[in-house]
Amino acid sequence: MSEKKIIAVFGATGAQGGGVARAILNDKNSEFAVRAVTRDVNSDKAKELAQLGAEVVQADIDDKESLRRALDGAYGAFFVTFFWAHFSPEREYNEARDMAEAAKEAGLKHVIWSTLEDTRQWIPLDDDRMPTLQGKYKVPHFDAKGEADQLFNELGVPTTFLRASFYWENFIYFGAGPKKGDDGKLYLTLPIDDKKMAGVASEDIGKCAYEIFRRGPELIGKTIGVAGDQLTGQEMAAKLSTAMGQDVVYNYVTPEVYRGFGFPGADDMGNMFQFYRDFDDVCNSVRDVSYSRELNPELQSFDKWLEQNAQRIPVD
Repeated sequence: MSEKKIIAVFGATGAQGGGVARAILNDKNSEFAVRAVTRDVNSDKAKELAQLGAEVVQADIDDKESLRRALDGAYGAFFVTFFWAHFSPEREYNEARDMAEAAKEAGLKHVIWSTLEDTRQWIPLDDDRMPTLQGKYKVPHFDAKGEADQLFNELGVPTTFLRASFYWENFIYFGAGPKKGDDGKLYLTLPIDDKKMAGVASEDIGKCAYEIFRRGPELIGKTIGVAGDQLTGQEMAAKLSTAMGQDVVYNYVTPEVYRGFGFPGADDMGNMFQFYRDFDDVCNSVRDVSYSRELNPELQSFDKWLEQNAQRIPVD
C-alpha cells in the first residue's frame, strides 16, 4: 500500500495536466503519487502515464459523480478545463463549480486551479473599445475561469490560483506560428503592438505546479502566474529568425483585423491579444519569470524552447 499522498490530475493527457503528472512521476523520491484523470483510459497518452507509474482513472468533468469518485482518498488535485473543446464559457464555469464542490466534499488539503483573469474587471461590458462576445464576456476563455475563482474561495477550498501564459506550442499546433507571405517571407502576425507578452513552454507549467504542491500551505490562497519569458512581437520574430534559419518579420495588425480572420475563436483570440496589449502591466506583473524559475529551475526561455522545437513549427 502506497504511503504517498495522491494528487488527482485532471486533463492528465493534455498539455497542462500532462506536464503536472510527468513532473511528479519523474521524481522517484516524490512524496506524491499521481492519479491521472482522463475521459479515455485507453488512449496512448493515458497508457504512457500508466507505464510511468500513474494510477489512471476514468472521469468526465461534466459528470459530478465521476468527479467525486476520482477525488476519493486524494490529498490534492490539479484542476483544469479546456474551453477550445466546446467554446462555451458557461460550461467551463459549471465544470469549475462542480470541481470546487467535489473538492470541498472530498476534504482535499491542496487544490491548484488553472485559471485566468476575468477581463471584465478591467474592461466592463459597456466599454466599447472591445466588443462584447456571447452576450456577456470580453474574453470568453478567460472570463469564466476568472469568475469561477470565487467559487473555490467561497467554499473554503484550500486553493492556489495558477495563471498560465501564452503557450509557445501554439506556434506548432494552434496555427499561431509564422506564415509565408506572397513575397515568400515569413510573417509572425500578432495584435500586441510593441508590448511584451508573457509566454511559456507548457511542460514548464507542470513543473511549476509540482513545486507549488511541494511547498503546500505557504502558497494556499496565492495567485501565481508562470512565464518563461516576456517578449515583444519584434523580439519573438528575431528569435524565431535565428532558430529557424530564415527571416521572420513581425507583422503587427490591430485586434480588429485579427478578430476578422475568421477561424473558430478568432474574435476571442483577438480580444485576448488586445487585453495583453492594453493591460500588459496587469498581465506581466502576475506572470513573474524570476519567481517561475525559483519554482522550476529548469524553466525554459524562448531561446531554449526554440532550440528543441524550432524545426517543429510549420511554415506552409
